[in-house]
Amino acid sequence: MLGALFGDEVDETAGAYIAELVYGANDGIVTTFAVVAGVAGAALEPSIVLILGAANLFADGFSMGMSNFLSRRSELEYARGAGETPDDGGKRPGQTALATFLAFVVAGALPLVPYVLEIRPLFLSSIVATGVAFFLVGAARSLVIPRRWYLAGTEVLVVGMVAAAVAFVVGELLAGAA
Repeated sequence: MLGALFGDEVDETAGAYIAELVYGANDGIVTTFAVVAGVAGAALEPSIVLILGAANLFADGFSMGMSNFLSRRSELEYARGAGETPDDGGKRPGQTALATFLAFVVAGALPLVPYVLEIRPLFLSSIVATGVAFFLVGAARSLVIPRRWYLAGTEVLVVGMVAAAVAFVVGELLAGAA
């Protein structure tokens, strides 16, 4: 496992749910940070971050998981309807849904940690936690893809922080509406 993280060795069996895990984790981090950034950009009370963040984590995480379930199930049913034997890769729709949901909730909770633990300054601490979360998700990809951990981590960090910046700018632009 350490060889996979620090070298180009890839564990062929460990990546069965990589798509669900990366997709769920990235979306969880982005949407939760969007709540944090929107609230901070609009200069609302920090307690609002926890309320909206928790609601987002579980409602959006559930929605993502169920959407994954329905899309995977539809894909398999389409193949059966076309007279094909669907290749489910050993992944049932319920399993992919659960992987997506768990990745969303676990990774998506990280931008909220500074608000829960009251690590000040709250928003700056959340930005750092968000960046670390993106980097860790990316670096973890190197366990199942042939890419160095720091390159995989940097790729997700850059893409994720651009999305996070968009969320903050929208919050700033709409601050007067609150």
